Amino acid sequence: MSKVRTQDLLDQFNLEIVAGEDGVHREISTSDISRPGMEMAGYFKYYPSERLQLLGKTELSFFNELKEEDKKDRAAKLCTDITPGIVITRGMEVPDALIKAASEAGVPIMRSPHKTTRVISRLTNFLETKFAPFTAIHGVLVDVYGVGVLITGQSGVGKSETALELVKRGHRLVADDSVEIRQEDYDTLIGNSPSLIEHLLEIRGLGIINVMTLFGAGAVRSFKRITYCINLELWEKNKQYDRLGLEEETMKIMDVEIPKATVPVRPGRNLAVIIEVAAMNFRLKRMGVNAAEEFSHRLTGMIDENKAGSPKGGFPGADV
Repeated sequence: MSKVRTQDLLDQFNLEIVAGEDGVHREISTSDISRPGMEMAGYFKYYPSERLQLLGKTELSFFNELKEEDKKDRAAKLCTDITPGIVITRGMEVPDALIKAASEAGVPIMRSPHKTTRVISRLTNFLETKFAPFTAIHGVLVDVYGVGVLITGQSGVGKSETALELVKRGHRLVADDSVEIRQEDYDTLIGNSPSLIEHLLEIRGLGIINVMTLFGAGAVRSFKRITYCINLELWEKNKQYDRLGLEEETMKIMDVEIPKATVPVRPGRNLAVIIEVAAMNFRLKRMGVNAAEEFSHRLTGMIDENKAGSPKGGFPGADV
């Protein structure tokens, strides 16, 4: 999880610093944002002082109607030594009492010209992305027909070579060798490449190649939501592989379970085409079309018809 400071908000959203410039390096420890309505009324028992504070039209209108003594009291209690900052929306004028308290406590006051709902939405999205749980997985991430396919498998099984073939077929590379994954929501995984190896592929015998330079900007993506995992493994003669597609495996990454398929690797198998078809079939399943289940229903129906046509409930010719 990366550290976020108040200065990052100033840089990211082009906010205007009004007071408390000395505190722009304060660290923000949570993605939660507080709108101190009850605090403006004087109730500070449960004041979340460690959160970023946001004052909109309602809060400032109430504050401006207070007596001068109450204004000083509320402002002093709002600006604590751990408050990372105060954001004023709609470009509204900041009360003098609040500016004075913020300057004394070193709490930065930032101002945005945008509406309160838009500001709080953008700030929350930014902070939740920064504070999202994070992990890294050895594998390749490719955007295949809009499906974020995470290709895993032991070293040397052919992940990068398969990704290269997919790029040649018009799909887009996100990350090779190491995939950085963050959980942005309870069921959303976003994958990207480490900056050091972004847009690069390692092909044994060739070395490092730059996919964007070779195939153009349309062959790469900076990040992609991971929705499907394909695990490549060397073919084992005595292992039974799923031939119908009725078995549904999953892979757990942090708190999220994603569908997974195991594809055996052996000479003569075109892995790129198999992964393309797997991605298209995955999209069909999400649309309610499952070829394996349809085949199973057909087979069950034929068996039932044969049983019904047999004199003793068995197959025709069973007594011969």
